[in-house]
Amino acid sequence: MKNLILALTAILLFLILEPVSFVYVNFFKDRFNWRRLSGYWRSFAVAVDRFGNYQYRSLFNRFLRNEQGYEFGDFRETISSALGKNERDGTLTKTGMLLVKILNKIDLDHCRKSINNFEIS
Repeated sequence: MKNLILALTAILLFLILEPVSFVYVNFFKDRFNWRRLSGYWRSFAVAVDRFGNYQYRSLFNRFLRNEQGYEFGDFRETISSALGKNERDGTLTKTGMLLVKILNKIDLDHCRKSINNFEIS
């Protein structure tokens, strides 16, 4: 029960703080400019994407790739990067291919351009 309360508190804080942070960063920190606004949303999208890749790894590994495919779940990586590796390797399921197709309509070759390679330390 304690972990559920902590999770709900985190969600509530996010809902309160995100609009405050957005207004502060884009309108009060410095003079407003479109480049910073675009960067703000990109940073936000990557953070949410990385969280999703980790949090929903079991679902994605079951429905978006075949058994030989590259696994979702590395917190450093976005969903798009893992999709791109599976697209490159030909290990996407039909559902995975559909998702890649949708993302490519938004941004040409999105998943392949998103591939991140990490050095093992």
